[in-house]
Amino acid sequence: MVVKRDGHREPYDREKLYRGIRRACEKRPLPVGELENAVEEIERALYRLGRTEVASQVIGEMVMEKLATMDSIAYIRFASVYRSFSDLEEMRQEMDELLRRSNKPG
Repeated sequence: MVVKRDGHREPYDREKLYRGIRRACEKRPLPVGELENAVEEIERALYRLGRTEVASQVIGEMVMEKLATMDSIAYIRFASVYRSFSDLEEMRQEMDELLRRSNKPG
């Protein structure tokens, strides 16, 4: 089960996860199968948590981590919806953080 921000619960929906990632990655030059692999990796991480209920925020953060490694534009697209940026400054700060992480050695 997924616990939403408002507290209501809904069954986990793999297709909903895939659609969210696919929407963020639209028209991005990603290899065939990469979206499916991302969903599978996120699902494995969720199962490793060993919980019957997971907060939607946990899933959202997992998606953000995965997108950050896949495609920076897809990451920003997803983040802009997920984090509900209120202005360009918030978006710029998120981009600065992404750039800082991607330039980190190792």
